[in-house]
Amino acid sequence: MAKEKSKDIENPIVNPKHNSTLATLLSIIPGLGQAYNKRFIKASALFILFAAFVIAMMDFVSTGLQGLVSLGNVPREDDSRIFLSNGILSLIFATFFLTFYLLNLQDAYKDAKRIQLGWKVPNMRDGFRNAWDTGFPYFLIGPGLLLLIFVVVFPLLFMVFLAFTNYDLYNAPPRNLLEWVGFENFTNLFMISEWRTTFVSVLSWTLIWTFVATTLQIGLAMFLAIIVNDPRVKFKKLIRTVFILPWAVPAFVTIIIFSAIFNDNFGAINLQIIEPLFNTSIPWLQDPLWTRIALIVIQVWLGFPFVYALFTGVLQGVSKDWYEAADIDGASRLQKFRGITFPHLMFATGPLLIMQYSFNFNNFNIIYLFNQGGPAVRGQTAGGSDILISWIYGLTFENQQFNMAAAISIILGLLVATFAFLQFRRSRSFKEEGTF
Repeated sequence: MAKEKSKDIENPIVNPKHNSTLATLLSIIPGLGQAYNKRFIKASALFILFAAFVIAMMDFVSTGLQGLVSLGNVPREDDSRIFLSNGILSLIFATFFLTFYLLNLQDAYKDAKRIQLGWKVPNMRDGFRNAWDTGFPYFLIGPGLLLLIFVVVFPLLFMVFLAFTNYDLYNAPPRNLLEWVGFENFTNLFMISEWRTTFVSVLSWTLIWTFVATTLQIGLAMFLAIIVNDPRVKFKKLIRTVFILPWAVPAFVTIIIFSAIFNDNFGAINLQIIEPLFNTSIPWLQDPLWTRIALIVIQVWLGFPFVYALFTGVLQGVSKDWYEAADIDGASRLQKFRGITFPHLMFATGPLLIMQYSFNFNNFNIIYLFNQGGPAVRGQTAGGSDILISWIYGLTFENQQFNMAAAISIILGLLVATFAFLQFRRSRSFKEEGTF
């Protein structure tokens, strides 16, 4: 009570007749509350926007939401994909309208409160100037936000909704109507033996691939960066240029070349190295184990130059005084690495290294270009080297099992987002920002 009284003393009500509750209630019809507050230009603009939405979009939104529920009524005439798309657009427009409507109520209430406290309603010129000053940032980001919604959010929502339908090769519209099946696709993924075995196998390999390939490329890059940065090493510029060269060649070209080099029949690895030395050949493209080993080797080759460049840049910025002080204290090389070099590298590059793990988790190009996810595995719908993203591609474009592909995509997205979020929160770059 004492706090409320002190608040009233600090902000005395100058115009008690002006009712903020009435202004809010009048804003049930957008513009009336602002008119009550004598903000006539704003009231006119809000009412015009409200009327335009009701006249132009209300029918589309209501029809779209109905279609989102039914997904069509007459096979061959109604295309469920169009009904689903229109329904999602209707949800987006309805969200825009609801946001506009709530902001209209809030604006009327706040203006009424300020008028009670003696605030003078600005004239037309000042109103336009204030609106421009306040809304200029939103004016700049507005087009980008709209583009983001319709280019990113809309396809994501379409994919999410597909995961709860029966959209596959045998139920494809417009010949058939799609039906909502709830969580059946997710249930099948874990309850049906073939799906469960494939999912566990692919997920396990995806996690192994991500951890081993990324850790090796980071470890190799760190080792080389520290060695080359040693004062005793000569021709540093030449060596660094050579190490970064693999990064300069397009990954697409490199993977195709490696695919030929590792070919079982005419590849240089077998013909010129393995067979002369060991009198045998390795089935790089026919055995899942050897295919996976080859993929890890290729990814280390492709990925280490970028990380090497990062580490080299960070090492150039570490003060030599730190190492001189460590030498005076009698620190060994390992102690200097653990106490100076490694913390600086992780602090400066931690978020980017986390993104390396996230990137390799979804690294479709190398899996598909090297061996199309093969070799085939009996009893599974995925190849022996398929990771989740390449398996989703195969389900979508080769098997046309859009519903299962969408369900797996949701799981994949949640895994990547959760991992990235937790690791970002735990990284020293965020915990100790401003320390170094």
